[in-house]
Amino acid sequence: MRKLLFLVLFGITAFAQENKALKLSFSGFLETYYAYDFNQPKAEAKLPFMYNYNRHNEFSINVGLLRAKAEYENAYAAIALHAGTYVEDNYANENTKIISEAYVGLFLDKAKKSTLEVGILPSYIGFETATSASNLNLTRSLLAENSPYFMTGIKYTYKPNDKWQFSGLVTNGWQRINKPNKNVSPALGSQIVYKPSEKATFNWSTFVGKELYNNEWGMRYFSNWYWDKQWNSKWRTIVGFDAGMQTDVTDNDRKLFWMSPVIVTQYTIVPKWQTALRVEFYQDKNNVIIASNDQFKTLGLSWNADYLINDKVKFRTEARYLNSQKEIFINDTSMVNNNFYITTSLSFEF
Repeated sequence: MRKLLFLVLFGITAFAQENKALKLSFSGFLETYYAYDFNQPKAEAKLPFMYNYNRHNEFSINVGLLRAKAEYENAYAAIALHAGTYVEDNYANENTKIISEAYVGLFLDKAKKSTLEVGILPSYIGFETATSASNLNLTRSLLAENSPYFMTGIKYTYKPNDKWQFSGLVTNGWQRINKPNKNVSPALGSQIVYKPSEKATFNWSTFVGKELYNNEWGMRYFSNWYWDKQWNSKWRTIVGFDAGMQTDVTDNDRKLFWMSPVIVTQYTIVPKWQTALRVEFYQDKNNVIIASNDQFKTLGLSWNADYLINDKVKFRTEARYLNSQKEIFINDTSMVNNNFYITTSLSFEF
């Protein structure tokens, strides 16, 4: 009898080991908003170089997102579907618009220090995401709005310890799902993350690849750097800087430059109330990244107040002022050099 019981228990244990569990998880994000632009634009999208909260004087859905993730042994996969005005504006040139993320990942060693991911990936550039509840400001900075939200390709990451992380990427290009010119070589990217403590992060990301300018494919070199510091339970600061160079092959390979510094500070007044101030500048004199009727040299100021209804729901209001050295903003039928708008949002994240 004892032998029989032992054989049964041994069989059950062996069966359990052979049939390893498939882990499934689901998450989502939904954000509604209302924005009022005091320049009262007539176009559907109030600012052509913004991709979030970009409707004037109407209640809208910025983004609704559903994500599923599966894990099995040393492999995992994620897919996320989304919709909203952010998708309409930011994915206007893509054939595939409904998919936010879709990738397969592999842990290449038992310690899970090396990973390989292939597919439509979240961007490795910048400190702000499309699910903006985690951003310090409600609206995204000029720097973040005009750098990639996503990349399509392959990413290798090596994390030797809790302080360092190194990544290398081969992608279809600067925020592309579909590659418009199959003869253009893939783009290359890199990322180095250093966390000296749990409350501080240094990030340096780069991009090198051919991109369009004046309807010709020239080399683009780009660097993104930021430092994120949680000083204490109340104060947090992020400092960022973008710099890029584009080759203009239509003008004797002339080199065109753009850059953008930004600083954001958040203060937690009480556990349910937070406020944040952002100061930024974006210069793109040759309109490599931001297309406008004149040189783009713009200073931005943003102030927001957030009420955390609970740990899943957040109500936010932000006032934002943009001032340009050139008259690039439309006020009714005339061109002006400034723009002021207020945005409110109610988001739910799970």
